[in-house]
Amino acid sequence: NEETIKKRLKTFMDATLPVVEHYENKGNLHRIAAESSIDEVWAKVQAIFETSDEPAAAVVDNTAALELLKTKKILFVIGGPGCGKGTQCERLIEKYGYTHLSSGDLLRAEVESGSERGQSLNEMMVKGELVPQDTVLTLLKEAMLDKVDQSNGYLIDGYPREVQQGVEFESQIAECSVVLYFDVSDETMTSRLLHRAETSGRVDD
Repeated sequence: NEETIKKRLKTFMDATLPVVEHYENKGNLHRIAAESSIDEVWAKVQAIFETSDEPAAAVVDNTAALELLKTKKILFVIGGPGCGKGTQCERLIEKYGYTHLSSGDLLRAEVESGSERGQSLNEMMVKGELVPQDTVLTLLKEAMLDKVDQSNGYLIDGYPREVQQGVEFESQIAECSVVLYFDVSDETMTSRLLHRAETSGRVDD
């Protein structure tokens, strides 16, 4: 409902604007105006992606799987709920064959598993609260390592949600090479989410 959506957007903006500033200061964030059509946004994304073809530097680790991550390119993809980042990730996957990891999808899969952790996550998502950093990082790390021997690289959708999440990710796993930020107004995101809620059945819409 609209009240839940407004709370989600406020939570997102409060937590994510510092993330945007953090990566802008590092010099690897690209702000994408995403109010326009899917094809117009795609043209902007593709232009950025094709100029960023060097693999990311990775943290040295003794395990073979984490060592293999040194050869992989990692992109963080951030933006508010309903900004369209999932659609753009689908196009990048189709063209470049990267592995798409959505923190939201991983969280929902955990909820659907019926585990004790999933039940706790469901309560947080219904309330519009952010999930603890350690939980999200653990789910991402497990998913990345599961695909490390097959993947050309990773698109990490909806992460980091807070500066500390990004810091911990880059400390424990690897540094990202590019951050894509989809910039969309609250009004547009609210409209898109209300439309999506009519068919998605998601508790967070």
